[in-house]
Amino acid sequence: MQHEQQPIIVGLDIGTTKIAAIAGRKNEFGKLEILGFGRANSNGVKHGQVLNIDETIKAITMALENCYASNPGLEISEVYVGIAGHHIKSLQTRGDIVRQNNDDEISQREIDQLINDQYKTYIPAGDQIIDVIPQEFTVDNFQNIPNPIGYGGVKIGANFHIITGDKNAIRNITRAVDKSGLKTKDLVLQPLASAAAVMGIEDLEAGVAIVDIGGGTTDLAVFYEGILKHTAVIPFGGENITNDIKTGLGVLKTQAEQMKVQFGSALANEARSNAFITIPGLRGMPAKEISVKNLANIIQARMSEIMDFVTYHLKQVGLDNRMLNGGIVLTGGGSQLKHLIQLTEYVTGLNARIGFPTEHLAAGHIEELARPTYSTCIGLIMKGYSDYENHRKQFESQFRKMEIPENLRKAELVEEDAFDEEEELQTEKLRNRKGIKDFWGKFKDGIIELFKEEEDHAL
Repeated sequence: MQHEQQPIIVGLDIGTTKIAAIAGRKNEFGKLEILGFGRANSNGVKHGQVLNIDETIKAITMALENCYASNPGLEISEVYVGIAGHHIKSLQTRGDIVRQNNDDEISQREIDQLINDQYKTYIPAGDQIIDVIPQEFTVDNFQNIPNPIGYGGVKIGANFHIITGDKNAIRNITRAVDKSGLKTKDLVLQPLASAAAVMGIEDLEAGVAIVDIGGGTTDLAVFYEGILKHTAVIPFGGENITNDIKTGLGVLKTQAEQMKVQFGSALANEARSNAFITIPGLRGMPAKEISVKNLANIIQARMSEIMDFVTYHLKQVGLDNRMLNGGIVLTGGGSQLKHLIQLTEYVTGLNARIGFPTEHLAAGHIEELARPTYSTCIGLIMKGYSDYENHRKQFESQFRKMEIPENLRKAELVEEDAFDEEEELQTEKLRNRKGIKDFWGKFKDGIIELFKEEEDHAL
């Protein structure tokens, strides 16, 4: 299939500090070419939840306008949207069915029935099941079967990871997107989107914890032996650190954010004790001297608290530092803090690294797009492609050819023969690399359909 025949899929990341819209399409090597990119400051979102719909609509519209400005030929009508917030919860359940036709092989219809039965699980009033994710199946006495289709047996069962969220929070997101003139193709849990963007198949097998540090929340997804074992949303993020700096050092929020980004460190021992930052005084007040060491102490206190939560969740599911050989993968905007890897390893006892979405991006893009800040957006596009390639959703039958805009390409010029050599290298890498064939294959859709059904019944 030629890359001009592939759909253009748009990921929309509605975060606490920024809203980003990225349009992408797979090329002939299976890599994502970014055809549009826009972002805007987010004002109506707190701790991952849309609280002010009008402000959120303005920010989404601004991000879309910036995306169109990067590529005027784009037409965006449907988007994949990330969902997070401290209202997100998860639980484990077990389901079994006795088969009617024992002589036949197990079919997809029976798997679907098993999954759909889990949507009847009791959850607190005001919550709604977002996703039901099968973990491992059993057929009669055979256990730990990743895919039971084709097996024969009397009884089939599975363990499930169920993700729930607050109905009003879900409604606010869909309303903000709808009133921005867009249709929500699907809502995707943000840590799962980020995980898809920064992980390889080796990570899944080894066992890994994805820690996505956003502005308002820190999202956690834990995988072990190729299975999603746990998800959690920790109600602290980069904005909490900024507010701590603002309060602790008596500066403006904009100054606190700037100091965090430019001079901040997650380890106080690594900060120079004789270094100071001069902050201009307000309205004739004298300038203020801020100790870099004090700044690092404030950042370390909050980041240690976040990592303590990560450690707590890992212990809750019995996956301590002896089990996760892949360690911790840090991503999101907050992962770019200096010395965060060292602090993470110290607090959790696990190896850590920064997760960049570069593995899935085509070569030659501007470096901005490969930052951990945009892992969720890249993962949302990958979710869209999983739906397209596995016929889980309807897409247009005709796709327009479109080139990568010059403003999203790297500035340096590459000679023709060097480009051909790079292209061959990429093809060879693709042949030899073990990638995730379909990260999203296990993850059941349904949040939008469920939500619409509920509204239809209410009418």
